[in-house]
Amino acid sequence: MKRLFFPALWKKDVMQNKPIIGRYARILLDDWFKRSFGQENSKRLLQLFLEALIPEHRIVELTYANTEHTNPSEGKKDVRIDVECTDADGTRFVVEVQVADQFHFYERAVFNSSFAILQQKAKGELDYDFPTVYFIGIMDFSFHVGSDRVDFRYKIRENRTNELMTPRVQYIFLELPNSLQKGLKPGATVLENICYALHQMEHLTEQPAELKQEIFKLLFESAEIATFTPEERVKYQNDMTTERDRYNQLVFAEAKGREEGREEGREEGREEERLRSQAYLQSITEKLRQKGFSEEEIAAVMGK
Repeated sequence: MKRLFFPALWKKDVMQNKPIIGRYARILLDDWFKRSFGQENSKRLLQLFLEALIPEHRIVELTYANTEHTNPSEGKKDVRIDVECTDADGTRFVVEVQVADQFHFYERAVFNSSFAILQQKAKGELDYDFPTVYFIGIMDFSFHVGSDRVDFRYKIRENRTNELMTPRVQYIFLELPNSLQKGLKPGATVLENICYALHQMEHLTEQPAELKQEIFKLLFESAEIATFTPEERVKYQNDMTTERDRYNQLVFAEAKGREEGREEGREEGREEERLRSQAYLQSITEKLRQKGFSEEEIAAVMGK
């Protein structure tokens, strides 16, 4: 599968022409996602989100888990998860937000999910019947450009028969930009509207009338900048300035890369033309030799 970076359709106008701060925060940034979903007072919002995402699993009682894990590779920085929690039956949910495409994102998801498995066996039991681990990747970009699907789900299966090897490790990826095709429209699912709200939150001036369920009330309340402390407002302003600068750097790098590519193409074209001309002149020179012209006569004809 070819993975393509799919930047948000609105981003250029927003980053260059609109104020950094509106009514609602960009909660896809790490600290602000944790503020909305990773605190004790936001546990209800997290529960509703997980129930919309995994309706087959009935949430009983969530407990937040440690989000910092020691990297087993010496010299490598430790791993930090955005939000991690367990249900009463031991089921573990690992939630990661990624705002821009990166190499080996799926492989990173597998690596990060392994800590949830290992922690469940930390007491030294020999029984490997560990509770289910769900890795949930919330992506503000798309690997499936043009698709109207927002959720892509993976399990470990046998290649030929599609037989499920184990249900104990599952991966769910939400591609938020895809929600622009169905979000807020008649027939949109709660999950599609959640993705739309997460993707568009910072550009909305009020909670859309179509989003009436409890989860949206809590989500918009958590993102309303008026509820931030003065310290949080300053930090958010700084974070958004950094985000805007990072985006402008990406735009510059992409534009520079395209220009260098065009220049390289022009240079290759000039070299091909030079080689073609050289080959043509050599063929004429050879034909003159075959007709008996001397080297002096050939030089005079060719203007050498």
